[in-house]
Amino acid sequence: MWSGQAPFKEGSQQLQKQPAVGQWKPLASPSGGKELPQLDPRCREAGGGDDDQSTAQLNVSRLRSSSVEIREKGSEFLKEELHRAQKELKLKDEECERLSKVREQLEQELEELTASLFEEAHKMVRDANTKQAASEKQLREARGKIDMLQAEVTALKTLVITSTPSSPNRELHPQLQSPSKAVFRKGHGRNKSASSAVVTATSQSLPSESVSNECREVDSILFAEFQAWRDSPTLEKSCSFLERIYREDVGPCLDFTKQELSELVREAVEQNTLTIEPAATQALPVVKVSAMECGGPKKCALSGLSRACKHRIKLGDSGNYYYISPSCRARITAVCNFFTYVRYIQQGLVRQDVELMYWEIMRLRREMSMAKLGFYPSAM
Repeated sequence: MWSGQAPFKEGSQQLQKQPAVGQWKPLASPSGGKELPQLDPRCREAGGGDDDQSTAQLNVSRLRSSSVEIREKGSEFLKEELHRAQKELKLKDEECERLSKVREQLEQELEELTASLFEEAHKMVRDANTKQAASEKQLREARGKIDMLQAEVTALKTLVITSTPSSPNRELHPQLQSPSKAVFRKGHGRNKSASSAVVTATSQSLPSESVSNECREVDSILFAEFQAWRDSPTLEKSCSFLERIYREDVGPCLDFTKQELSELVREAVEQNTLTIEPAATQALPVVKVSAMECGGPKKCALSGLSRACKHRIKLGDSGNYYYISPSCRARITAVCNFFTYVRYIQQGLVRQDVELMYWEIMRLRREMSMAKLGFYPSAM
């Protein structure tokens, strides 16, 4: 064995410790890729161990340079792959973030849309319930008005057929009977203000001859106000026609000594909830009000004067009864007559010429004025 074998073994062991990357290529010759001329065996033998040692060192240096070059290329390749992977990862992170924002936006829009739909549904249900309740209320009111109108029309037909000013029906008007025949029935007859007004108006229209002998002249201002009201009849006090009558007739006629009770009577007359009844001869049940408020058979509750009270009034659905004198009853019925006739005109039940309706209004106003002054029929 020649002496250059030991360094060659050391170089071989170092190469085995280094990792091999890629495929080994044949080493290029130092002469620019040209093949070295083969030495003559005799020359090789003559050269001895020096040439072998130099050749082994040259091979080791070549292997080292190739290993460094391969390592550098591998490192650059790995860096490029790492950079590309990082770039792709960054793009994927951005895409995930964008998709996450889109998902959050869609979830928020879906939540808002769901809340809006539920709110709209609740609103529609609430509006439907409100409209249904209002419609049911209007239906009940309309049915009540229809029943009231039918009853009033029936009553008017009965009065027109069975009673006239010249020949009143004494069955319908018991106050026209003679005192010997006028006997109170057992119990209490009840007459609403409207019915009582019709009865009183008929009974007070008997002396027509004296009225026909009077001279009359239409007041242009009053007639213009009545015509304006007749075109669109209403029970509101704001119109000039009713405002004048309230100020000149209704207010003074219902202005009694007991102011608080007078106000209640005025409201009941306007709302058509006043009831006038004949006073019963038998003892009445105890009412939960003081004797001064109710009056008594010998004391008027409105005027506070000691008078023979043949009638009593009831306000609305209250259980309280108030005794009234004939003068107070005449004043109340005069106002009731007026309101009843005005309601009939408003409801379209009066089919007369405008001037005839005007003179009927004037007659009713005169009755209120006369009652206020203390004049009333003896039948009261």
